[in-house]
Amino acid sequence: MLQKVAFTLVPIKDAARARAFYEDTLGLTRGSHHEDGTWTEYDLPGGGCLALFRSDDLQPSNTAGSTVAFEVDDLDALNATLKSQGVTYAQDMIHSPVCRMSVIVDSEGNGLLLHELKAKP
Repeated sequence: MLQKVAFTLVPIKDAARARAFYEDTLGLTRGSHHEDGTWTEYDLPGGGCLALFRSDDLQPSNTAGSTVAFEVDDLDALNATLKSQGVTYAQDMIHSPVCRMSVIVDSEGNGLLLHELKAKP
């Protein structure tokens, strides 16, 4: 039976460029990795693992496949910071009854969702 999500794989083409985006722009700390950039893991503070995988077979996309959703404390502040750093947005702000979301595009062309829960009434 399924127990948990062990990691979420994100396909990349340029390891140095992708590592710079995830580490310098998003502030993640590199964990287990291959020096050649084929595999790079980022353990997330609240649990879970994001893994970058360099491959000629898998193509980055912001319109197909699954999307990683990162929970954030202050979406407005994060969006302001990321926009000032030139990060591309696929969707600036999406509102739902329980949350607000923005969709950014990483250095490789993958869509990433930034998610903030609304305060409960």
